[in-house]
Amino acid sequence: MERTQQFERMPVYAVVFTVVFKLLFLLTHHIQEDAFITWRVAQNLLDYGVIGFNGDTRISASTTHLYVFVSWFFNLIFGKDHFVIPILIFNSLLFTAGSYLLSKIILTNPIHQAVFIFLFGILPPSIKISILGMEYGILFFLEMSLLYFGFTKGKNWALVILPVLILFTRIDTVIFLGIVFIVDLVFSKKINWYYVLGGILGLISVLSFNWFYFHEIVNNTIVAKQTTYDQAFTSRQNWIYFLQNFGNYWGMLKLPGSFNPFTILVMVFELLCFIFLIRKKDSRNKFLWIIFVFAWTKQIIFISQKSYFDWYYWVPQILLFVPVLIFVIEQKHRKYLWLTLLVVFYILPMLAFQTIHSIATGNGEWNYRRNIGIFLNNYEQDKNQWILLEPAGYVPYFSGLKTIDEVGLVDKEIQAEIKKDKANYWVNTVKKRQPKYLLSYRDLFVGKDAVYYRGHYKLLKEFRINDYLQSENKILEKVYKLKPSGTDYNLYIRIK
Repeated sequence: MERTQQFERMPVYAVVFTVVFKLLFLLTHHIQEDAFITWRVAQNLLDYGVIGFNGDTRISASTTHLYVFVSWFFNLIFGKDHFVIPILIFNSLLFTAGSYLLSKIILTNPIHQAVFIFLFGILPPSIKISILGMEYGILFFLEMSLLYFGFTKGKNWALVILPVLILFTRIDTVIFLGIVFIVDLVFSKKINWYYVLGGILGLISVLSFNWFYFHEIVNNTIVAKQTTYDQAFTSRQNWIYFLQNFGNYWGMLKLPGSFNPFTILVMVFELLCFIFLIRKKDSRNKFLWIIFVFAWTKQIIFISQKSYFDWYYWVPQILLFVPVLIFVIEQKHRKYLWLTLLVVFYILPMLAFQTIHSIATGNGEWNYRRNIGIFLNNYEQDKNQWILLEPAGYVPYFSGLKTIDEVGLVDKEIQAEIKKDKANYWVNTVKKRQPKYLLSYRDLFVGKDAVYYRGHYKLLKEFRINDYLQSENKILEKVYKLKPSGTDYNLYIRIK
């Protein structure tokens, strides 16, 4: 009896062990650029009482409302200088708790659940969701809580409350909620009215909040990206972009500029495992259909909209891999051989890849891009001065300067310039707004607008990624040079 109870506790032990294991990645300082946008919005709320980015101007600069409030709370409790590590641990714990609930839905053996939690938790998207600082940790927890408490345990409170929280985390989760509704309707042959109520309340709540607080229906971030990135590509250009981002969609490796055939093998194996599992009549089939159909649907929708940001695909990537883990873990014959093959030829290589990626990217963003913000913070004491740049994460956060970003995520005025004259919106914004600082990928003193820039700005400092590829640790230095992460910048200051 005591041994059985120990086995029952194994999934909980697996949660703790997995979280502790993934916390090692905090040493890489790999934090997503967009996390600092959300955190600055949270600090703006703390300082000005306004959800915004630049002082008391309201703007939905972050893609997530709920995570802004969570970040605000962590800033309030731990302070601006000490909240990052606690919130990253919190995100990792929430995500792993979500994987615990998922394991309860799809597996009955506690040992199988424990193995699933750990292997699922160390896949590259799982690591990124946990420690990169974005809202997907809390989102995954809420979505799995909905499936577990609402549709496995039949808790009506979960069916009403959780859709509201999910939609407040990201408005595009309407895709997930819609797929859940359709699959549940097909399996149960009846409408779950509590869930319908939850969905209606969720939509009314988030859309009303957007309208009455920001005077918009959808988040500004969505509008800004559509405005800036809307391009009429040829068929050939669309195909090139598709190949460049292919690893985002069905795999876990993104190799820019190349077609990764390994991804096709993984995709086919995922599909075969899914077909194998659903052939058996089982109560979990409904949930397998939910996660598999949702993952494919979200990817197809976002691909069709040319959404090439890799974080949009983290949750679909890991959910598509769930049938593979179930198939291997539940093997009755040569189980350990299957498990060994999976770990040796997939899990460990993926973990190694993510480790190298996190070390290199952490260097390029934390050591390099953050350093630009720190330089500006020390150089410019007047935090009411403006800087025009892209992207709006590290540099604005650590400089404290008011910010105009090229895309318009944190400043709506530049969107009007993009709509008016997209080819010249950058220089038009500079002439109209006259920001004190410009941070550019290119040399502004060369090109058609060089005369204007030379007459009004001077080069303050050059930032070069090659200057940050050295380390006293020779192994780290090899990783930095193997996968250099970062872009050269020129920093200009206004003279007239």
